[in-house]
Amino acid sequence: MPLPQFKYPAPAMSSAPQPTHPADRLLHAIDTRRAPVCVGLDPVLDRLPNAVAPDAEPIERIRAFCFGVLRAVAEHVPCVKPQAACFERYRQNGRGVEVLNEIIAEAKRLGMEVILDAKRGDIGVTAEHYAAMAFGEAGERGTADWITINSYLGADGITPFLKPGRGAFALVRTSNPGGDALQAQALASGGTVADAVAAMVRELGESSIGDRGYSALGAVVGATRPEDAARLREAMPRQLFLVPGYGAQGGGAKDVLPCFHEDGTGAVITASRSVIYAFDPNDEEWMKGIEGAARKMVEEIRAALKTL
Repeated sequence: MPLPQFKYPAPAMSSAPQPTHPADRLLHAIDTRRAPVCVGLDPVLDRLPNAVAPDAEPIERIRAFCFGVLRAVAEHVPCVKPQAACFERYRQNGRGVEVLNEIIAEAKRLGMEVILDAKRGDIGVTAEHYAAMAFGEAGERGTADWITINSYLGADGITPFLKPGRGAFALVRTSNPGGDALQAQALASGGTVADAVAAMVRELGESSIGDRGYSALGAVVGATRPEDAARLREAMPRQLFLVPGYGAQGGGAKDVLPCFHEDGTGAVITASRSVIYAFDPNDEEWMKGIEGAARKMVEEIRAALKTL
């Protein structure tokens, strides 16, 4: 199916060589747009604009919508985070995964880093298969730069994802309310379960430090737990934090500040629903609402960082 003719031009990309270490590369992308911000691509069919390919198959509508979102936010944000499950559920003829790969390739063409939100968690050869699915071969089209992983199987479930030039964000302290039941539990040795996971992530990440002092192994730390984030920032000084919970989940600009170092680096704040659904369903120019929401989020984070 042909793509709609988007009014938003692709931003001009530099032809200069890009860093190869994943943390250096992500920080470079953040510096380029002056925005430590990520937009999550979590498309839900019944929330799409009515004007998006109304007569097409569901996965083709989702494809058209996501391409529109990418074009709307590319000028403002350095990275996007497609949620794998939103595409994998469309299994007909394998088209769901194919569309996911096409969206990843388009995001990279527009100069954005791609974090595949898959939360994979397994060990041994199975983890290797998951890593191959996400990263493919060097230079292969439609492969992600980063992946989110479930760290609660220990080192065996993390190290297979630490491939040259690729990074992983390990779940440490998540933004969902149910996470407290496990992650906030106190240990007899002191600290919480999340603190113990943070210590493991820090240790495993020491072998993959980039030129700018950050590891290829980052951490997922929710915006809805600022008091925990401050403690975890001290525990994991070399980890980039991927910070969900901003916007629709209740986290605000001040809540995310503990995730950053004093120099304003170290975290990427991510939002999905509050950005990608910022439109009236009947508005034919729905991309303007998304662009406005992305720009507003960037401005809020920039203003908050000035207070550090």
